[in-house]
Amino acid sequence: MTTFDEAIQDLYRIAIEDRKPTSPARMYRLADYCVEQLARLGLPGAEREALVPGIGREKNWDVAWRYEGKCRLAISLKSILKNLEGTVPNRIDDLMGEVANLQLYSPEIVIGYIMVFDVSHDGMSAKHGQKWVQLLRTRLGVLSGRRPPAWSVGMIEDHAVVEVDFSKSCRVLSAETEVRDMLERLVQQVVERNPSLAMKEGEPDGRH
Repeated sequence: MTTFDEAIQDLYRIAIEDRKPTSPARMYRLADYCVEQLARLGLPGAEREALVPGIGREKNWDVAWRYEGKCRLAISLKSILKNLEGTVPNRIDDLMGEVANLQLYSPEIVIGYIMVFDVSHDGMSAKHGQKWVQLLRTRLGVLSGRRPPAWSVGMIEDHAVVEVDFSKSCRVLSAETEVRDMLERLVQQVVERNPSLAMKEGEPDGRH
């Protein structure tokens, strides 16, 4: 089993120690953690680096879970480690674009985001009057909470911001429960939107 701390430590090793902050491999262990947690919550068989169709193009998502031949859950894993003034707005813009691409193809899909934020580089945004991590949380809060029957395109079901301090070593400042609780809420939405899950193998809670 992959622990939460091991996943973040692997990100630190690749992005900071090996100086490969854009390497796709930096998030592999965190993706493994999500896959294992989804199985624990009743959604086994989730994939890492899964190609998921969209209205405009296919795109690789860090974690995806399929049921009856269709993707029902997608999770994106992002890191914000430096250049916050440019990275935070770009991450939000990217989110809305890639989410809309997926939702226009599959409106009922459940989407979650996990963003790892290095607060050692944080500072005040003069334009917004708050720190960048606060701005990120505010923007993600506005974009989260998508629920039926309001299938708002460009919004997501849930998110988690993991605060870390990579200035001298790998320090995880956020509680693992923030991520676990988010994954539980995502699974709940998947089960609610796919009623046949509750009847599979006679298990009333949707686990199989």
